[in-house]
Amino acid sequence: MSTGAAEIQALIESWAAAVRNKDMDGILAHHADDFVMFDVPPPLVLRGLAAYRESWPQFFAASPEPMVFDIRELSIEADGTVAFAVALMRCVSRQEGGLDFRLTIGLRKTAGRWMFVHEHHSVPATD
Repeated sequence: MSTGAAEIQALIESWAAAVRNKDMDGILAHHADDFVMFDVPPPLVLRGLAAYRESWPQFFAASPEPMVFDIRELSIEADGTVAFAVALMRCVSRQEGGLDFRLTIGLRKTAGRWMFVHEHHSVPATD
C-alpha cells in the first residue's frame, strides 16, 4: 500500500470511528470547506460543511445504541494530490434494521494534507 493510500485509510477509519462516537469535530476534521455530498435520503446534494454538519442529527436519531457504522471493504487509489476511495459499508437504523450501502470518497491533497472533497452514498435500486 502506498504512503498516500495508508494515510487515507487511516483518515477514513478515523472518520468512521467518529461517526460511531457521534463526535462532530472528528467527523468534520478532514472535510474541505467546499465539500459536496450526494446522500441516500434527501436532499439530493449537500454543499459545504454547514450543510454536512446539519445532516448528522437525523442520522444519529435514527441509529440505535451502540451505533453500527462499519467499513466492510475498502479500496483506495491515490496519485499525488487527488485520490478516491470506494467502500462497502454497513449501518443500522431503528426503522429499517441493517443497511448495506456503497460509499465513494473523493480527496484532494492541499498544503500536504488529504481532505475529503466529495462523498457519495448509495444503495442498490429495488423494485
